[in-house]
Amino acid sequence: MHLLHSLDPNSRDPSPGAGKAGPRPPGPEFRLLPTPSRQSLRGLDWFIFFLADVQTGFGPFIAVYLTTQKWTQAQIGLVLSIGGIVGLIGQMPGGAIVDAARSERLVAGLAIATIGFAALGYAAWPIFPVVVIAATLHAAASCVLGPAIAAISLGLVGPYAIGERLGRNARFASLGNGVAAAVMGTAGYLVSSRSVFLVTFVLAIPTLLSLASIRENEVDVARCHGALPREAEEASGQATSIVALMRQRPLLIFAGSMVLLQLANAAMLPLMAGVVTTRSSQWAPVLIAACIIVPQALVALMSPTVGAKAQTWGRRPILLIGFAALTVRGLLFSLVHDPYLLVAVQVFDGITAAVFAVMVPLIVADVAFGTGHFNLAQGIVGTAVGIGASLSTALAGYISDKLGSSVAFMTLSAIGALGLVLIALLMPETRRRAY
Repeated sequence: MHLLHSLDPNSRDPSPGAGKAGPRPPGPEFRLLPTPSRQSLRGLDWFIFFLADVQTGFGPFIAVYLTTQKWTQAQIGLVLSIGGIVGLIGQMPGGAIVDAARSERLVAGLAIATIGFAALGYAAWPIFPVVVIAATLHAAASCVLGPAIAAISLGLVGPYAIGERLGRNARFASLGNGVAAAVMGTAGYLVSSRSVFLVTFVLAIPTLLSLASIRENEVDVARCHGALPREAEEASGQATSIVALMRQRPLLIFAGSMVLLQLANAAMLPLMAGVVTTRSSQWAPVLIAACIIVPQALVALMSPTVGAKAQTWGRRPILLIGFAALTVRGLLFSLVHDPYLLVAVQVFDGITAAVFAVMVPLIVADVAFGTGHFNLAQGIVGTAVGIGASLSTALAGYISDKLGSSVAFMTLSAIGALGLVLIALLMPETRRRAY
């Protein structure tokens, strides 16, 4: 009997005695239901927490630091653009590298070490050639790290528990971002902006130690790549070529919806920050900080629930909630004029962020199940995310300049609504059950 059919809760076993109680003989499907140790699961928690700390050091702190080093805005913009371009074109190659690896832990470790030395390069030699190389290395390593985290998670817990695991990942990433922003902001204020990158370099050490605490023998290589165990793959004929993967309708529909998501979402906070600064310049830094903290807090609070509900309700209802929250947020931004109420509107950003922090790798895991190309599929969706994000700010800025910020927000809301319709009408349910 086809393995996937045997794992489908709605399937019926036509063999005699089906439905009678009794032990099942061990089969390859049991490798898809692993029981990782507490040490490995805790190690993954702390790995994601510290990795979020490390990555936070490369956010807005770069522009602040380079400005203090007498860089022009054109030079800073060029460096950030180079990193963005490398990050965009490296998504699919990064996923393919992780799929080809025999040890995701080794790949992740090398990527973290690369990012640590990139941070050291920023701190020690803030000259143009070194900073460009550091930005390129950081972007390239990040293209590998994203798929590697999801691959290690899938390799540990298997495809039927990945929803809850991804929710936990999102919680620890959000907590790490919040703690790191506070620590690095304090270090930058009390010491210097250079110290942020030294802190980032030092934080790479506990990140590597946490990664090392994940037991190698519990991270199944076949599961990491979204493949079935070899004997099951032979029985079920699930081996899938790269071309066949890229033709899968659910993957293409989901990638298209991610373009619309980021096209609507990426520009909302920067555009709103400009509006807040215009209306209340004195309180703008505090209000903008609150607009960042509120969604992060909601992601930490809601992500495990999102992962659990995605398994009980299915994927599509959760996706619809995420797009609906994005659409409402854009609409409210176009109507609300009180700068303080705009912070309250950011609750909807938290809902959207919590949904898609979990759902993007989860749906990719569903679609790539049994193909052996889970991480390449992540790269495909990651490229779609990057395309949408890169176009969003230019589109919103142009509309805001020509027609005003309210029209820009309504346009972004309409794009979010289009994504909602796409999911509602075309996206199939991708959830799988173990029993």
